[in-house]
Amino acid sequence: MAGIRIERLITSGTFSLDGGTWEVENNVWIVGDDDEAVVIDAAHDADAIERALGGRTLRAIVCTHAHNDHIDAAPQLADRTGAPILLHADDLPLWNQTHPDRQPDGELIDGQGLTAAGTELTVLHTPGHTPGAVCLYAPALAALFSGDTLFAGGPGATGRSYSDFPTIIDSIGKRLLALPGDTTVHTGHGETTTIGAEAPHLQEWIDRGF
Repeated sequence: MAGIRIERLITSGTFSLDGGTWEVENNVWIVGDDDEAVVIDAAHDADAIERALGGRTLRAIVCTHAHNDHIDAAPQLADRTGAPILLHADDLPLWNQTHPDRQPDGELIDGQGLTAAGTELTVLHTPGHTPGAVCLYAPALAALFSGDTLFAGGPGATGRSYSDFPTIIDSIGKRLLALPGDTTVHTGHGETTTIGAEAPHLQEWIDRGF
């Protein structure tokens, strides 16, 4: 669509859960035009995200899930811009580990439509990596923003608290593999991929019952 674009900002910080801490790099996705945008996963660096916005109106800060490395800069960015923080309610226990004194401003619900510069992003609830994990699908852009549900090379990690491997495979099989194969997958970490590139080995897991 004319004017709308997808921008990636890579930020660095730490991920902490279950008593461990790891250095990570995160993808912050900015979807919008010259006037307005939404931010998907405000990770680590509110200053860098604000600079990347370049004075555009921020309509929403969308959290694909509530691991600290995806939400740590969200309150600061919200306070600076006035944009609401949106999160699926099933991830509130994880959110409260990082921001016990600041709640999200709105709830993400499966099937909900969000608008970025006149383009609709549909919320897909895809639990497994976390209970409230979501992806955002923009058919007009042939784009999926997958958070940590799907990466280039396979599903997101499920070895820590609040995660479950059969659940994430079920989510991917029912919600993501149904999308067109040429859909570009913009991931929470690392490089992009496509639904078509990931489908064959994901289908093998589904067919053999995980």
